[in-house]
Amino acid sequence: MQGTVASFEQDTGAGTAVLDDGSRVAFDAAAFAAGGLRHLRPGQRVRLDTGEQGRVERVTLVTMP
Repeated sequence: MQGTVASFEQDTGAGTAVLDDGSRVAFDAAAFAAGGLRHLRPGQRVRLDTGEQGRVERVTLVTMP
């Protein structure tokens, strides 16, 4: 899926993105690091891969589209 970065904390590597359907998802430092990116900025387009963790879907990878 694709979305737009809403927030990103450089110190922690975590942030949030707004998906194309308008829903907001959070990503953690592990998902950011797995994508090999160095920086993100609000408004930047990203591709998000997700995985199931129990009943909660989580972002596993953040990359450029």
